[in-house]
Amino acid sequence: MPGKTRILIVDDDPIVADSLADVLRDEGHDTATAHDGREALALIDEVQDKFNLLITDLNLPRCDGLELLKELHDRESDIVPIVITGFGKIETAVNAVKLGAADYLTKPVVDEELRLAVSKAANRQALLAENQSLKDQLSERYGMANLIGSDYRMQKVYDLVEAVADSKTTVLISGESGTGKSMVGRAIHAMSARGADRRSANPAPRAKHKRQVERRDPQRRGYPGGPFVTFACGSIPETLLESELFGHTKGAFTGADTDKPGKILAADGGTLFIDEINSATPALQLKLLRVLQEKAFEPVGSTQTMHVDVRFIIATNQDLKQLVAEGKFREDLYYRINVVNLQMPALRERPGDIPLLAEHFLEKYTREAGKSRTFSQEVIEALQAYDWPGNVRELENAVERAVVLSKGPQIAVADLPEQVLDASGLAPMRGRGVDARGGGMIPALADGWTPTPLAEALQDPERQILLAALEANAWNRQETARQLEINRTTLYKKIKQYGLDEPG
Repeated sequence: MPGKTRILIVDDDPIVADSLADVLRDEGHDTATAHDGREALALIDEVQDKFNLLITDLNLPRCDGLELLKELHDRESDIVPIVITGFGKIETAVNAVKLGAADYLTKPVVDEELRLAVSKAANRQALLAENQSLKDQLSERYGMANLIGSDYRMQKVYDLVEAVADSKTTVLISGESGTGKSMVGRAIHAMSARGADRRSANPAPRAKHKRQVERRDPQRRGYPGGPFVTFACGSIPETLLESELFGHTKGAFTGADTDKPGKILAADGGTLFIDEINSATPALQLKLLRVLQEKAFEPVGSTQTMHVDVRFIIATNQDLKQLVAEGKFREDLYYRINVVNLQMPALRERPGDIPLLAEHFLEKYTREAGKSRTFSQEVIEALQAYDWPGNVRELENAVERAVVLSKGPQIAVADLPEQVLDASGLAPMRGRGVDARGGGMIPALADGWTPTPLAEALQDPERQILLAALEANAWNRQETARQLEINRTTLYKKIKQYGLDEPG
């Protein structure tokens, strides 16, 4: 958990507010109190060192708790709220969660529950703050806020992007599928004189063409604002690769009913990102070599040479040097494109970045879905335990899936893909108990029937259901009680009855 956290506590009962503040001060946090929503907003506006967390009662005079949360939501504040209510109305708490509340507690607040809620909210706030800091830095440096990572390997990527962006040098980006190669390509373009997000006030002059090119858009001539065009070799049939890249004239082949400019011409004045170059045919490799050397080409079916000013960024998900050794890739083309080699690290090599990326995607998909969700610590640990063969793209898909499937305010391990659960050891028990959602079968009576009172016989499966539900919700009693459709008092009694202890 982060160290000292600044917490604002809002309750119209000064005794309650001071009591909560005492508990949290004993934990080493800085606290302040207010007794209604307006006083809280005034404190938030006045205090120089901003608050990290807000703990507020929902029933307040002069601007109630929901109005306070709505105001913070409208301000896009990064303060993480926790709500407290004496009404015990889940509907009210759910409305609070929709406005960004990380957790909700009911009066009387149990000290340990308060500590746990604050710990989780503080972890969430720290992740959000680190994410925003990285986004601000990357946006300032590259005009790209979606490159997330504090690992030293990603820092090397950022430094290299900055170093090569303003040159015309061809860049080779190597890395497994899903590591973010196209995003880095866009970042290089955005930071260059060709990019629309150019930060420099003095872009370099553009080299003149050797001759005027037909079909060229005159608006593309000059800097900045050149296009960023992508071409994926692996997703296009071999028979169409050359015509898609170089364009073709009418009648060049069956079905060529009109002239069509290719990707290279579309990228004139900008950047062409060629992905999966390892999938290029030998014929395409030869033609591409000429374009890289001379910045000239002929469309399929034409003898007219066209000259373009294009910066090439090439990506591969295979070892090109090995392909050269195997005779599957032209050696001269390899050396032509391997001027600057930028290696994208696999996600499993930087597990410390997984929480940052997960929070980034959570923010994205909850915003799109109009939901408010948080991760349990158990979910974060499960995400970090998986090796992510599909890298960042697979992680993004997993988070999107979890947002769609989640029912409560907190994403549980049961919302994660099965392969993630298997890797973390949290996969549902099969055929011998309950799954992580509390369903499943009662264990088989393999040893035959022994006369037993029904109430006693039901204790073992009930205990398993309770334990599975608690673990799935990271021991959040309120969410567990809601999912099991029992009140919290009943849940606490059963936890005590069965001797269930939260792991330390």
